[in-house]
Amino acid sequence: MSVAREKKELRLTAKAQRRGQAQAAVAAGAAEKLADNFSQAGLDTPLNPSGAIAGYWPMSDEIDVRPLMARLFDAGQTVALPVVVAPEAPLIFRRWQPDMALDAGGFGTFHPPGDPLGINEPEIIPDLLLIPLLAFDTQGFRLGWGGGFYDRTLAGLRAASPVIAVGVAYYGQQIDAVPHTPEDEVLDWIITDEDVLEIR
Repeated sequence: MSVAREKKELRLTAKAQRRGQAQAAVAAGAAEKLADNFSQAGLDTPLNPSGAIAGYWPMSDEIDVRPLMARLFDAGQTVALPVVVAPEAPLIFRRWQPDMALDAGGFGTFHPPGDPLGINEPEIIPDLLLIPLLAFDTQGFRLGWGGGFYDRTLAGLRAASPVIAVGVAYYGQQIDAVPHTPEDEVLDWIITDEDVLEIR
């Protein structure tokens, strides 16, 4: 069976598994536990003082990183959200702050809007990315939605300068092995509502 076929079949079970975990995990304070674990891992500060951390606006049953983004913002950290530019293009990132009105983007995403003059928030190059997923393994591979956005984005960012990729998930999303190809970018950390895993 091809890797693409394996991934397609795994997405079906991973989506159902995450959906089943989400309600109980949310009720148990998963978002706040995730934020606590992120801090305990020492990832609050990016690679340089003027850098930025990219979060995301959660879709479907993805673990909610908004409490973590708010904590980072309150601590003086620059926080950004991804913007889908085109189906085959890397993501770009724009500055975010709490209570900011967001525009709807492609594939059900939300991102910082343009200003009244039609000028977008300036593009930001993050040092650290919080990356959602459907499943992960202890080798640092993740199963995403299949669009390849984060793989393309990480490949481009890593070619230019050091960047930290942090997969975020519910603890129960771990599986034995995620099928992968050489184009799949490996995560540096995985933070869940229950633990922290640094990929070495």
